[in-house]
Amino acid sequence: MEVIFILIAISLVLAGSFLFLFFKAMKSGQFDDNHTPAIRILFENETKTKDKKQVPSTTKSK
Repeated sequence: MEVIFILIAISLVLAGSFLFLFFKAMKSGQFDDNHTPAIRILFENETKTKDKKQVPSTTKSK
């Protein structure tokens, strides 16, 4: 039974250290994307615009 408490304590310390290292890497900017903004101008993107509903000009009125 004592072994389970030791393993739980070790796993909590290990998980806490991984969490600390993850937040440290996030703060240092390791996961920032520096490559995509440089090549974004090379690709043609379609702009999204909200078009108003157009009334068809070929409607017949009686």
